[in-house]
Amino acid sequence: MAKGGFVLAILALVAVQCYAGDPSPVQDFCVGDLNSEIFVNGLPCKNPKLATPDDFFFSGLDKPGNTENKVGFNVTLVNAARLPGLNTFGISIARLDYAPYGLNPPHTHPRGTEVLTVLEGTLLVGFISSSPNNKLFLKTLHPGDVFIFPVGLIHFQFNVGDSPAVAIAGLSSQNPGLIVIADALFDSNPPIPDDVLEKALQVDKEIIEALKAQHKV
Repeated sequence: MAKGGFVLAILALVAVQCYAGDPSPVQDFCVGDLNSEIFVNGLPCKNPKLATPDDFFFSGLDKPGNTENKVGFNVTLVNAARLPGLNTFGISIARLDYAPYGLNPPHTHPRGTEVLTVLEGTLLVGFISSSPNNKLFLKTLHPGDVFIFPVGLIHFQFNVGDSPAVAIAGLSSQNPGLIVIADALFDSNPPIPDDVLEKALQVDKEIIEALKAQHKV
């Protein structure tokens, strides 16, 4: 191959690597087959000839979630596992319910950006940028307000009112994933060694043990 051709080939390869992402669907839809035993990245497709309107339908986001728990929060997630017609489209939706002063604790979605719209109540929301800046982006939201939580960044929502709050979230993945920071640190399986947590958090072992015990209550 001539030198010029070799350079062009390398540039083409680099361009492909730079712009590659999730592939676009190559058919109208790929209804997820929830009963298939085939393991793929996503869900295998159901025969499109067997698809029905119910494959693209979900009912229930009008119903409040149960917020009677330690943090006063509930999420009703509609992803491809609950709405098979979402499969391959890279989106999901959720209803978020907050008791008075309820908290959706600091967490991340490793595979999805979130756009939050407040329907009822007043929410204090925020996300933290990555190191080394660790900048907190904080905002108080009211009904009709919209806020973005970038993919993978730690974020939270706190109901600062004395009445329930409701929000709807759209996510840029059919399976955005969820990592709750406190759960990951203090309730992993197997547990993170106390020595690691002591060093990372710069606290005594007694505090680590108390946090683990409290987290299991």
